Amino acid sequence: MPVEGEAELHLERRDGRLVLAGDEKRYGHPLAVEFTSGKAAHRRRFGGGRGQLIARACGFSQGVTPSVVDATAGLGRDAFVLASLGAPVLLVERVAAIFALLEDGLARARADAETAEIAARMRLVHGDAAAALAALVAGSDVAPQVIHLDPMFPHRDKSALVKKEMRLFRTLAGDDADAPRLLEAALDVATHRVVVKRPRKAPPIAGPAPRHVIEGKTSRYDLYVHRALKAD
Repeated sequence: MPVEGEAELHLERRDGRLVLAGDEKRYGHPLAVEFTSGKAAHRRRFGGGRGQLIARACGFSQGVTPSVVDATAGLGRDAFVLASLGAPVLLVERVAAIFALLEDGLARARADAETAEIAARMRLVHGDAAAALAALVAGSDVAPQVIHLDPMFPHRDKSALVKKEMRLFRTLAGDDADAPRLLEAALDVATHRVVVKRPRKAPPIAGPAPRHVIEGKTSRYDLYVHRALKAD
């Protein structure tokens, strides 16, 4: 099935999975959302639990497991990590082809004994978070204590596009020129904090300054805090 607006890419079924495929010389292997094996399975088993950067940024601590809205779901990897730590997670994805991959990946994860419980905590909706975040959240059963954002950063260095998987993803998703509007929407909707993932040396999103920053080796999290997360 051709992808709307991208004649060189198409969705098809291969080996029981929905994949997004194109010219392998340019885009590499077909792209699928996979929660039951590969990187997701390895990270679930050995990723570091609540000590991971994303878990610390989102406020997971002893006795605290917040509900999270991942407003830029992408391939669902961060959302799966948070759900594996016990959080209910709402995934919002605006690109129709990526939404279809997520839907397929979640269906397979719910049918697998090792991931069914985690996948059951994940809800997926199709929509543009920058334009309609409040409505998308209101229509779900996930409270927006924490909103996680990972907007596509506009790379100018061509070497940053070497990874073919990322090249394929960018062809569909593009750069998030509306990141400031997305941050503004998230700040309006989140009850406790907004967490923004950025390349470590990138500037913050235009708008209010983050209250805290948690840095890793290649990325960092900018934290915008309304109020503290507390154990139930």
